[in-house]
Amino acid sequence: MHIQNLSARPDLLEPALRLGDIGSEFMQHDPVAILTRARRLAERWPEFFLVVLDGDVPVARAVSVPLAFPTPEREHLPDHGWDGVIIWAVEDALDGRAPTTLSALDVQVAADRRGAGIAAVALNGLREQARESGLDRLVVPVRPTGKTRHPMLSMEEYLSRRREDGLSEDPWLRAHERLGASFVKVAPFAMTITGTLDQWHEWTGSALKPGPNAVEGGIAPVLASPEQNLGVTSRPMCGWSIP
Repeated sequence: MHIQNLSARPDLLEPALRLGDIGSEFMQHDPVAILTRARRLAERWPEFFLVVLDGDVPVARAVSVPLAFPTPEREHLPDHGWDGVIIWAVEDALDGRAPTTLSALDVQVAADRRGAGIAAVALNGLREQARESGLDRLVVPVRPTGKTRHPMLSMEEYLSRRREDGLSEDPWLRAHERLGASFVKVAPFAMTITGTLDQWHEWTGSALKPGPNAVEGGIAPVLASPEQNLGVTSRPMCGWSIP
């Protein structure tokens, strides 16, 4: 198994895109994420768009963006998590500011290859790419995969759930822990998504009731207000640093 980036192998973009997407339909409607559509990232930062190959077959992708962190005005990872690092990366690109850190955005493994440790290979590839690019660290805004089974549980309480060996109950968090990653903070406002009640019905297939709602694929409730015809969710993530 080996890793290529799109700077060296631009022909891998299309098969990499076919590996999957980031989750449920409503996750496609985060306005900040429009800045980082995969094709746009592949054009702007191809060296940080990695594809894991088993022989000649793409089995995973790992997408990331470079940014300046920490700086005097960026002492801590952003409360807006995934959205926040995207905004920082775009700001720095527009301002011509030299990056010092790499932030992961998306790791996808082919559906028939999940559970075989390939995601950890992809993460390690991002770490090596950061080092080769002269960047100080890799940071990861993590959406725990098992959190969809506990959408009403706070992220802090979910993170406290541990196995007998001391590792997280969550398989995606365990992958980071096994790479020596350090937990930094909970980002409470990562991926803030808003829509009308009709839009949420279209995205989820469910009619929202007033107040908090658990939805398929959600790691946090959607808060619905019929009076304002509005549903909103801020999907918490947890920030990790991988040296």
